[in-house]
Parts: sequence; structure tokens; C-alpha cells
Amino acid sequence: MGPHPSVAAIRLAVRRVLHDILTDHSSTIGRSTGHIRTAAGRGPAERPPSPLVLVACSGGADSMALASALAFEAPKLGVRAGGVTVDHGLQPGSGLRADEVVLKLRGLGLDPVESIAVTVGREGGPEAAARDARYAALDAAAERHGATAVLLGHTRDDQAETVLLGLARGSGIRSLSGMAAVSGAGGRYRRPFLSLDRQTARKACMAQSLSVWDDPHNADPAYTRSRLRHEGLPALEKALGKGVVEALARTARLSRDDADALDTWASQAEASVRDATGLLECAKLYALPPAVRRRILRRAAIEAGAPAGSLFARHIEEVDRLITGWRGQGVINLPGKVVARRQGGRLVIRQG
Repeated sequence: MGPHPSVAAIRLAVRRVLHDILTDHSSTIGRSTGHIRTAAGRGPAERPPSPLVLVACSGGADSMALASALAFEAPKLGVRAGGVTVDHGLQPGSGLRADEVVLKLRGLGLDPVESIAVTVGREGGPEAAARDARYAALDAAAERHGATAVLLGHTRDDQAETVLLGLARGSGIRSLSGMAAVSGAGGRYRRPFLSLDRQTARKACMAQSLSVWDDPHNADPAYTRSRLRHEGLPALEKALGKGVVEALARTARLSRDDADALDTWASQAEASVRDATGLLECAKLYALPPAVRRRILRRAAIEAGAPAGSLFARHIEEVDRLITGWRGQGVINLPGKVVARRQGGRLVIRQG
């Protein structure tokens, strides 16, 4: 008899991602070493060490299911597998829980395994600050251990919530594209479970008798995502019927394809709207479709020093009016002390 269907599903998802990681790793090694031969020139050098893949694990059902699948699949493919848990220090006893997660990961056979304590700031709100601290810790752990990839346990339900949060912010198609299956520097972060629902991960843990920790913050109405999870999505399903989560996840995939295409178009068009000194020419920008033009403006603002996370659609719309609704208006102030002004038919965006 084979494994429980939920266990089979999570293992298949991880196996596919590990195959992708191995393919990418082989390509990278091939490009960086070329045709390596031994010092004596008699044959190929020893094979480079197998890639190390880490799983980010909070101890919750999603990440414990992911850790168990990684521990099962990695040895069969010759991949080294380890784990990291991040202690945000936001709840009493968080350090002890992090130690428990470390023991669970080691019990699954993962190595190396470590717990990282972080200090969560206040910028952007508690959820954003915790996320920033977590990713900084994961980046540092990946660099320290020389990991090729870090697996994250985000599910289809998480994707649906992310799409709705982006919709509420009115941030445009890139925000509606949700979380990418591959993201981070060099494709470091991989999300194998984006096509699986949250219940599949929980059932997989139950089938394997894996104990999990339910973070009380996930049920705390003080947090926007928690309210959306327990009130917003159920209300949408009641009003629109089942299938809302699947539809939102599908919207994310379609939006990502569209956003990627527009980003490519903007990148290719940017050189054609700059003069010999590198300044943006307003007349040429005006001739571009709004979606392409605004991407060029956003990129220019970020290059000038505006923090991407603080640069919202309303900021870009104000800059865009310097091109499409020019009435002699003055300087536009952007985050990061960046200013934009129209000057002699050119758009100047720089530190104020």
C-alpha cells in the first residue's frame, strides 16, 4: 500500500521542485567551471558537492509537511537537506518552541539545522516587519551554509489571501500576481505548495503522526491576514460559492504572466525614451501605453533611491501627470527623499 494521498501529494510537489533545483544547479556549475579536468589532465575532476536545500520551518502544519517531504525526497535525489526556524521573539516561550522545532527537524534526519533569533522592528506594520526580519535571517542562513535554495511552505490558500490583500491596496497587476513559485536572489526561494491547499498539508502531518504548532497570531483579529482568513474568505465563499480560493490562485498565475510581459516591454522600451544624457524625454514617454510608461517611471524612481516597498501607485500616478497632464506643476516628492520634476521637456528624478 502506498502513502496516504496527502502525503503522496506533498512529496510529489517537493520532488518536482528538487528536480528543478538540480537542473539549475548543474547549469550553474557547468557555466562557472566549463570543462574541468584533473591536474594531470587525465579526466574530469571530482564531481562538485551535491546542493544543499534548506526548509524554513515554523513548526506549523504547512512547514512541517514540507520538512517531512524534503527529508523523504532529498536523499533519493542526492540532495543534502537542512532546516532553519526563525524565532521572532513576539510571544512568550518562543525560544523554547524554536528549540522544539529544531529537535523535530533533526528527528526527520535534516542536517544542518539551526534556530535564529531576530529582532522585529516597526517599519511597515507588525506583519511586514516580521516578514522582513524573517527573510533577512533566511538569507543570512543560506549564505552561511552555502545553500542553493530555501523551501517555503506557502499554500494555495496563502496565495489567495495575498491576492486579496493586493486587491485591497489597489496596487496593480503585479500585486495581484501574488507570490512567485521562484523568487529571491538567484531564485533562492522555492514554494512547492502553491498548487496545494492548506488542508492537504495538515492531513499529511496527521497521516505521518507529526505534531504541529498552531501559531495564535494566525487566529488573532488584530492582524489583517488573520481577519481575511477567518472572516473575509469564508464570507466570499458564502456569497460566491466554493472555488474562490482556486479562482484567486489562478488569477495570480495569469496576472504574473501579464506583469512579466509588461515588465519586459518596459525594460526594452526604456532606452528609447532617454536622451543622450540619460534623461527621460516626456514626449516619447507620452507615446507609450500607460502600463509601460508607469513601469519605466517606477524603475527610475527606485534607481534614484526611492524604497520599492514605500513606492505606491499614487506616487507613480503623480509623476505620470507631469507627462500626461502638464500644467506647470512643481516638484513631486517621493519616498526616500527623491523628487521628480519636469524641466525643459525632460523628466528629472533624483535625490532631493
